[in-house]
Amino acid sequence: MINTIIFDFGDIFINLDKNATMNGLKKLGLSEWNDDLDQLNHQFEMGKISREKFLFGIQKHIPNASIKEILAAWNAILLDFPLYRLEFLQMLSKKYRLFLLSNTDSIHIETFEQKTGVSFYSDFYQCFEKVYFSFEVGLRKPSPEIFNYILNNHELSPKRTLFIDDKKENTDAAHKLGLEVWHLKVGKEDIVDLFDKKII
Repeated sequence: MINTIIFDFGDIFINLDKNATMNGLKKLGLSEWNDDLDQLNHQFEMGKISREKFLFGIQKHIPNASIKEILAAWNAILLDFPLYRLEFLQMLSKKYRLFLLSNTDSIHIETFEQKTGVSFYSDFYQCFEKVYFSFEVGLRKPSPEIFNYILNNHELSPKRTLFIDDKKENTDAAHKLGLEVWHLKVGKEDIVDLFDKKII
């Protein structure tokens, strides 16, 4: 019987436009997203480099773009967070132990908090026993270490824990560790369909 749920954040609660950032950077002169930028992003998501180093790192690839323009493009991915999802989460929090586990960076979280306001994001965070952002933990999915870190920290039983994410590589990694998983298909499924899935 499931007694704990670990949720991803992007496209599970907050809607994302994953093409918007790439389109924005291309308009600023970026030819393509390459391995160097990928590494830069991973380093930033794990809190290993500062916001400034990250932004200047992108600027090297688009020297004619200002930091302000790069920031706007970087944040273009973040869309709305429908209230009905928060209300669903609040209902779940009365019945289950809930955790948030997101590969994200300090810029996106700061922007999310500014856009939604203190009242909304406080209500959201309060649904969880603990919120885990990759940039604060220094680990990111699909690394097994980040799952084990949460399981061990909170003495969770993998077989009684459900992990929900929109990326198959992440749900696959969790499944290998014995967790129940739901690979949510964005655009076809919504987190509020959880009970229809018959997994809890």
